[in-house]
Amino acid sequence: MIRRIALASALALAAPAAFAATYTLDPGHTQVVFSWNHFGYSNPTAQFGKIDGTLEFDAANPTKSSVKVTIPLASVNSNVDKLNEHLGSPDFFDAAKFPDAVFKSTKVEKGASESELKVTGDLTLHGVTKPVVLDVTINKVGEHPMRKAPAAGFDATTTLKRTEFGIGKYAPMVSDDIRIHITSEAIDAKAYAESLKPKA
Repeated sequence: MIRRIALASALALAAPAAFAATYTLDPGHTQVVFSWNHFGYSNPTAQFGKIDGTLEFDAANPTKSSVKVTIPLASVNSNVDKLNEHLGSPDFFDAAKFPDAVFKSTKVEKGASESELKVTGDLTLHGVTKPVVLDVTINKVGEHPMRKAPAAGFDATTTLKRTEFGIGKYAPMVSDDIRIHITSEAIDAKAYAESLKPKA
């Protein structure tokens, strides 16, 4: 009996520790929408497409999770062609010189409820890196009904001061504060990679 207990203890110690599952952010169901105040008259919005991101998510202990997201700034879409061009110009994003915005998490903390998190990370935008805190809501974790694969869904919000990233054109008449809302479905990375392979 003692030998059995000792063997079981040894196997338990030798077993690999639980680790976060790896997910790919589904660009077809991920949006980064931002809004600003325009001379006090209106609150326009625009969004980014073609999001590329990887999520390491530990459902048992979300504080051990991490995320990295790359956003091609040339993908900005306000539904106004001239505004898209202006946002991508040196007046604002200067997308030719600084093609991507990159967010890398550095800390994940529990929020006010089990479904809420505070995710701190470094945002690199317009050649400047600053810490940013996202207020995150976990929408759902489980098997995706269409993809038949593990999936996790999130919404997140934050507010940035664009002048801190060297994007100060027309401030403060055009608001310095930029409100950001992110929504995303993340799919098991292996299943997502398989879905991209051409069908035989």
